[in-house]
Amino acid sequence: MLGGTVFLGRHLTQAALERGHRLTLFTRGRHGAALFPEAEHLRGDRDGSLDALCNRRWDAVIDTSGYVPRTVDASARLLSDAAEHYCFVSTVSVYADLSKPGVTEDAPAGQLEDPSVEEVTGETYGPLKAACEVAVEAAFSGRAAVVRPGLIVGPFDPSARFAYWPLRFARGGPVLVPAPQDAPVQFVDGRDLGEWLITVAERRVTGVFNATGPVPALTMGGLVDAAMTVAPPGTQLVWVDEDFLLEHDVSPWVGLPLWLPAAADALGMSTVNCSRAIEAGLTFRPVEQTVADTLAWARDERDVALPDGAPTLSEAREAELLAAWARRAGAA
Repeated sequence: MLGGTVFLGRHLTQAALERGHRLTLFTRGRHGAALFPEAEHLRGDRDGSLDALCNRRWDAVIDTSGYVPRTVDASARLLSDAAEHYCFVSTVSVYADLSKPGVTEDAPAGQLEDPSVEEVTGETYGPLKAACEVAVEAAFSGRAAVVRPGLIVGPFDPSARFAYWPLRFARGGPVLVPAPQDAPVQFVDGRDLGEWLITVAERRVTGVFNATGPVPALTMGGLVDAAMTVAPPGTQLVWVDEDFLLEHDVSPWVGLPLWLPAAADALGMSTVNCSRAIEAGLTFRPVEQTVADTLAWARDERDVALPDGAPTLSEAREAELLAAWARRAGAA
């Protein structure tokens, strides 16, 4: 495992150990160094310090920490004769056009204007991952799986991208939620993705797979229904239309996680076609379970508070928006 102690890697490691695999974790030792003592821990850095991987053999490699093609190329080439199979965790952000629904694995990937760029930004993240995929395929031709998740959620997620909703509903009161209720929503619980990636490695599955969900398809209304299962009595839903949110400078996806307005260039991110991964065994736990487990973890880790500086709506900002929405409704 290249990585293995943070978020998705942590779920992967847990799943592999529970299945009885002998596991080696290659990390810098900066996060979760004391986790998983039953696994072998190798220390190094993907940027020039790969010596610990030399002169060894493994059945399979799962790469959760590759973002720059130069370093992914180095590890993949080093391991090409040392492992039978390589599974690279990429992203649906590789696609050049996510404005249309139903994106499949055959859609064109984005490309870097300057191939020498290595800084990961909102603009370069997807094209850099696409170039990493090329490096993996070159080193492990016919022996690689490239997995493109959408938003990964659940316990151990260091961001507020999903935890915002369980935490907000648990607080109760009037809750601002983005209309329309039938807007599509996609994400994958890190535990479901982790368990499936271990299966991919076990079975030496090859090819490219979009990997998000859940199944059956979810809407914003369905997400809200699931979040209401952790809400106290008297919690009220205030459905606010997207024009109002945009007028009041609420950032799609960031200000309100999982919200993408109809006019968004990335609306297709919520309707990715994942049939290939589902046919290959990817399954999904109930959304209510993801909500409850994320809330339990977030309460334990954050004392029911989002991280300082989180870009999601603060309690005060939400109250301002709700008041402005009420004034508009009253004027109408």
